Amino acid sequence: MKILVVTQYFWPESFRINDVVSTLFEKGLHVDVLTGKPNYPEGEIYNNYKMWGCQTENKYGANIYRVPLFPRGSNNKIQIILNYLSFIFFGVIMGAWMVRRNKYDLVFVYGLSPILLSLPGIFISKIKRIKIILWVQDLWPESLTATKSIDNKMIIAMVGKIVTWIYNSTDLILVQSKAFIPEIKNMGILKEVKYYPNSVDPSFYNYAFIQKREIELEPKKNKDFNIIFAGNVGIGQGVEVIVEVAKNLSNYKDIKFIIIGRGSRYDWLSEQKDKYSLDGLVLKGRLPVESMPEILSQASALLVTLTDEPIFTKTIPNKIQAYLAVGQPIIACLNGEGARVVNEANAGITVPAGDSNGLSEAVLRLYKMPLTERDHYGYNGRVYYRKNFEHEKLVLTLIDEFKKITGK
Repeated sequence: MKILVVTQYFWPESFRINDVVSTLFEKGLHVDVLTGKPNYPEGEIYNNYKMWGCQTENKYGANIYRVPLFPRGSNNKIQIILNYLSFIFFGVIMGAWMVRRNKYDLVFVYGLSPILLSLPGIFISKIKRIKIILWVQDLWPESLTATKSIDNKMIIAMVGKIVTWIYNSTDLILVQSKAFIPEIKNMGILKEVKYYPNSVDPSFYNYAFIQKREIELEPKKNKDFNIIFAGNVGIGQGVEVIVEVAKNLSNYKDIKFIIIGRGSRYDWLSEQKDKYSLDGLVLKGRLPVESMPEILSQASALLVTLTDEPIFTKTIPNKIQAYLAVGQPIIACLNGEGARVVNEANAGITVPAGDSNGLSEAVLRLYKMPLTERDHYGYNGRVYYRKNFEHEKLVLTLIDEFKKITGK
């Protein structure tokens, strides 16, 4: 079976689709990837790549076709819009040209935000008259309002119509959260919609076998209670609540909130740390992705937060799968599906989104809890991950969907 994967982001950028492509190849499928020039997350085109011109290479056994891409820059809205538009335009025109002689059984689109990035895949599926599967990672146009990107009702309505057309142009829609299904169906979508969750690289589950790396999180103090928040530090993550909790618990000198990652609210966090002299708030910035299984496994607890927006009640942040896999207790300050998973797994403590007092109490509860009880949360998380989110099992499920839709 020959599959064309369409995604704006691919290796050497770190995204879930990399592991999926690698395992598809290992299972005997022929996989090509249509993507852009790598520039995420720093916003600059990586070394050995150029913004203009097309490029081909091979990774994970896949042929990679790269189209020109305008770099996203550093949190500049105009540049980010140009970044998206350039992939759509060059993906449709030059991407289709690059794979014109290749025969495929199926187009598989990795549907990150914005969902408009799926347009090159839809165009290619139509001109080649083959099936297309869309794997939806974020709900649109709800994401626009939740992140305060756009508040113009006319524009949002127009985007909604485009999204409806995109969904109806597919043969199967896969969604990363069960709560996405009724939302998409309510848009008048007649196509089949199925739950297909995210996983993480198997190294997160098998962290004990990873070579030790010398990455110092914080000067070693045996008594420190390290709470790690890893991932994007943006508006949607509601990191304001972390600052409030760091203030509330400032008298507990051994409780550390370690922030790993960057985003639009990172500089604000740094300002708050200095303004209120929050020694317990430790900002590490981005660290190598391959080091994360080892780092997360060293935590006393793992923290996930989201803002109190309706769309985020329907989303399962991908970090939850990583947290479950490494087997450390989770503190979740969010609503909806993410909280449901943590509670269903009995892998930690959940509090409502934005509830700084509740979060402070949850931290202290874990802090005072015997180590054996905390370890039980971690064990439960690994069991739940193995049953519901294990990488290879999910890839085999995906291959079954490929077989059903192509008849091969």
